[in-house]
Amino acid sequence: MQVFIFGAGYSGRAFAAANPDPDVGVIGTTRSPGKFAVLQESGLTPMLFDGHAISHEAAEALAGTTHLVVSAAPEDAGDPVLAAGRHLIVAGMPALRWIGYLSTVGVYGDHQGAWIDEAAACRPTSARSRRRVEAEAAWLALGRERAVPVAVLRLSGIYGPGRNGLANIADGTARRLVKPGQVFNRIHVSDIAGALWHLASRDLGGIFNVTDDEPAPPQDVVAYAAGIMGVEPPPETLFETAELTPMARSFYGENKRVSNAAIKAAGYRFLYPDYRSAFDAMWADGTWRGSSGQARSAMRR
Repeated sequence: MQVFIFGAGYSGRAFAAANPDPDVGVIGTTRSPGKFAVLQESGLTPMLFDGHAISHEAAEALAGTTHLVVSAAPEDAGDPVLAAGRHLIVAGMPALRWIGYLSTVGVYGDHQGAWIDEAAACRPTSARSRRRVEAEAAWLALGRERAVPVAVLRLSGIYGPGRNGLANIADGTARRLVKPGQVFNRIHVSDIAGALWHLASRDLGGIFNVTDDEPAPPQDVVAYAAGIMGVEPPPETLFETAELTPMARSFYGENKRVSNAAIKAAGYRFLYPDYRSAFDAMWADGTWRGSSGQARSAMRR
């Protein structure tokens, strides 16, 4: 088994750090040589991908790759990996057995707070989510062309070491925005890694919501983090009067409760089924701060 990750960012590095088999090589791309050391700390062999062309080194690695993970966001012109490497994936990867594509629950758009699963209509409201729908379809089509399973993982709001409500309170950036009836699902990055390894090791394809059990109001999450830390939570701010970037405001235009029943039916068991269990664990072991050693230890649970 050899894994190649296009776009070894936060989730990709967590996936590599959670590698259960030291004999499995994991290669990951970045746009900057300055990030090579960070990738190596997570157990990755780093390679460059500028979003436009596949290097000779990467092409050689892809030729021996059995499992391809794509964690690169689509751009205005489409999916950068498909634009640069579709011909190579079709004809230059003889060992390929499985493709994993990291998408977002944003593809569903707004469902007015209702529970939805993978059969729900995709009616994205933002351009970035519309591009995700198109990219999902393109990767699924490529899988059919290659006769290899494609797993599309639709992720909810990602948090984990260094990126969480505890860290936000510590650095003074936490806010308790209140919009009545608004809920969001979340997912700890260790569960993204775990779900990926679960699907990849079994060559399982399909569409899976990778999200927690408990869609919750965002202000409740901040209050819980403050309670763990023994500090006063920031004051509540009404959404209507809050100063937000257009992107941040757009997230509040989508309200839904996302079911994770399909990935559970595929046999995956969540490490952190809700934000409370995750925050409790991160506070207890210190991984909320996000140091590389602590984060890697947490991801290997």
